Amino acid sequence: MFRQMFSPVKSLLKPVKNNILNQLETFVFFLGGIFNLAFQAFYWAFVPPYKRRRIFEQAKKSGLESLPLVSLISFFIGVILAFQISYLMKRLGSELYISSIVALSIVRELGPVITSLVVAGRVGAAITAEIGSMQVTEQIDALETLAANPVKYLVVPRFIALSLMLPILTLYADIIGILGGWIIGVFRLGISSRLYLNITFDSLMFKDLLTGLTKTVFFGMIIAFVSCYEGFNVEGGAEGVGRATTKSVVNSFILIIACDTFFTALFYFIFP
Repeated sequence: MFRQMFSPVKSLLKPVKNNILNQLETFVFFLGGIFNLAFQAFYWAFVPPYKRRRIFEQAKKSGLESLPLVSLISFFIGVILAFQISYLMKRLGSELYISSIVALSIVRELGPVITSLVVAGRVGAAITAEIGSMQVTEQIDALETLAANPVKYLVVPRFIALSLMLPILTLYADIIGILGGWIIGVFRLGISSRLYLNITFDSLMFKDLLTGLTKTVFFGMIIAFVSCYEGFNVEGGAEGVGRATTKSVVNSFILIIACDTFFTALFYFIFP
């Protein structure tokens, strides 16, 4: 009787179960492909000749050209954070702690994560679209025909450039975000500029800055490897390039947040 009662439910759940298993299998293959690409990139990064000019080109695209967008977003993040915290601190009579909360929030979490997400959306999508277009038009096959390794030629410069430029961008974003909070604290809340800066720098420790910048090195690797992997695996012409670009940005976002969770637990709970 009970088997007959639950048999329709089992028939309904079976497609869901199969879909979950398929998604899990796809994710495992995705992670395997990312690790394989990362291993090859690390190997070819130490094999001469070194493509310095291509590294500088990618550093300019990923770093210098991202400065205006990172500046705008970081500034408004600092302003919004100061406004939101001041609303609560006024009720508690603790307006002076606004500077320390803004600085710690930006340096530890918001600066690295927001900067990485901006770069993943702007630079990562461009990398996937570029390599995907090359894959569709068989330019990558032409590189192999000319005895040029695609990983060394396409992946390594982007991997090195993003790993180096993302910490620099994050440091710049931290300064701009703290500046946004300083403007609100000084000109809106009436806190003395010297007092605001003194509290800000007293609350920050070298560990806060170091952990934030360390995370961004790995975030840069994630963006580079995910973007290049999705570009290499494009299928279906122009439509496939669009799908791969979307997957690249989404997967980069997910892995960046997951990696940030791991490092936050590692730096502040496991090894405080």
